[in-house]
Amino acid sequence: MNATIKTYFDAFNNGDVDGMLACLSEDVAHHVNEGQIRVGKDKFADFCAHMNRCYRENLTDIVIFEANGGARAAAEFVVNGTYLETDEGLPDAHGQTYRLPAGSFFDLRDGKITRVTTFYNLADWTKQVSNG
Repeated sequence: MNATIKTYFDAFNNGDVDGMLACLSEDVAHHVNEGQIRVGKDKFADFCAHMNRCYRENLTDIVIFEANGGARAAAEFVVNGTYLETDEGLPDAHGQTYRLPAGSFFDLRDGKITRVTTFYNLADWTKQVSNG
């Protein structure tokens, strides 16, 4: 198992944005599900601040895969969340809960994450919070 990826997910589950940032290269490319690519730690930190304002999430059932001698990694997990504040262009937030399978893909260099790409089913999420 890739120690950097495990540390990254542990930090996520602890609400430790600084811990997540410590796992990233300065030029990290963050590929957001159905969004724009953000490059750099500052943009990643801004994204985390936005997410923490709108959502409270905990990841379970995390399975980490490693390839190319640790230069590539992937993880699948379940997102257990609460929708706290309405996110622009999405349904209104009323504290709805959701449970959503997701996955992330990583490139690593010198023990730091240089790319994070995360995927989940936005239609499934929308259905869950719209019916909540």
